[in-house]
Amino acid sequence: MRYFHKLRNKFFCPTVNIDTLWSMVPQEVKDKATKDNAPVIDVTQFGYFKVLGKGLLPAGQPVVVKAKLISKTAEKKIKEAGGAVLLTA
Repeated sequence: MRYFHKLRNKFFCPTVNIDTLWSMVPQEVKDKATKDNAPVIDVTQFGYFKVLGKGLLPAGQPVVVKAKLISKTAEKKIKEAGGAVLLTA
């Protein structure tokens, strides 16, 4: 299929998997994290736009993930761990 005058910036979408999300959290925030106090991970601050569902999150540790796009499997795994997903513009 041809695409005349294709501007690549429309299709720019770096991705990150669930298994690397926990490594983005600073150590001091990991120490303070409890079931009632879930850390918030904004993946756009690290240069990623989409979260994919490969891997596992730490068991029993909920996390709130902010991203522009998220896959169905990633959302399912985050919610199973007790976390939440926030979509940003």
